[in-house]
Amino acid sequence: MTTPTSSPTPNEPNGKGPLDGAVVAVAGAAGPAGRAVLLRLAEAGATVIASDADPARLAEAVDAARYAHGGATVTGDTVDLLDLRAAREWADRTEKEFGRVDGLVHLVGGWRGGKTFADAPLADWDTLHNLLIRTAQHTSLAFHDALLRSGKGRYVLISAAGASQPTAGNAAYAAAKAAAEAWTLALADSFRKLGDEGGPAAAAVILVVKALVHDAMRAERPNAKFAGFTDVKELAEAIAGLWDRPAREVNGTRLWLTPKP
Repeated sequence: MTTPTSSPTPNEPNGKGPLDGAVVAVAGAAGPAGRAVLLRLAEAGATVIASDADPARLAEAVDAARYAHGGATVTGDTVDLLDLRAAREWADRTEKEFGRVDGLVHLVGGWRGGKTFADAPLADWDTLHNLLIRTAQHTSLAFHDALLRSGKGRYVLISAAGASQPTAGNAAYAAAKAAAEAWTLALADSFRKLGDEGGPAAAAVILVVKALVHDAMRAERPNAKFAGFTDVKELAEAIAGLWDRPAREVNGTRLWLTPKP
């Protein structure tokens, strides 16, 4: 008798799931979360187009995904996502080369914070505005039409629980995350309005975490509990699973990967 652990999951290549043959772009792909996502998407049979501002780290992440899944198509492209024209060129180039774009995963991150509200430097807002909001604006505008043409497009934003329950020392970070969420929900409304009686042709989804944790963090702090944190592998699994559900079910939703506050 076959056990559940030996059966292919919907997104495994030999299961011919919805990601098999899909083309997915990943922005901010060189960090621990990006590496986990590249590995999971490649495992599911997707062609993965990775981007990051750090070419050396990006090359390492791409090579790791290729090595782990021989035969997988994983490419790296250094793109300035603060430049809308560059983002549009990346989207157009990807669709032209691979014939379609089925997803954009936004993993561009950054954090600034302090101890008190009164001492919060407004320069933090400038930094976070570019990292968290502007890159989301540019990628969503650049990939909007291609995701609709796909018929199964997904735009995925990673947000933080603090966006809905900001603290005094994290005012700029929480405000930037909340703004990026609002922009993504507006994208979801665009997909909804451009859909038909069967629902939208694409979906914009927000995944909410408290914070992320990975193996190196656990090795550095073996006694830490990381309560409420989401492992980057769990995040990658949740992202891959978004193609298992119809666009109408996930479009415009905030899916929590940590307990709600």
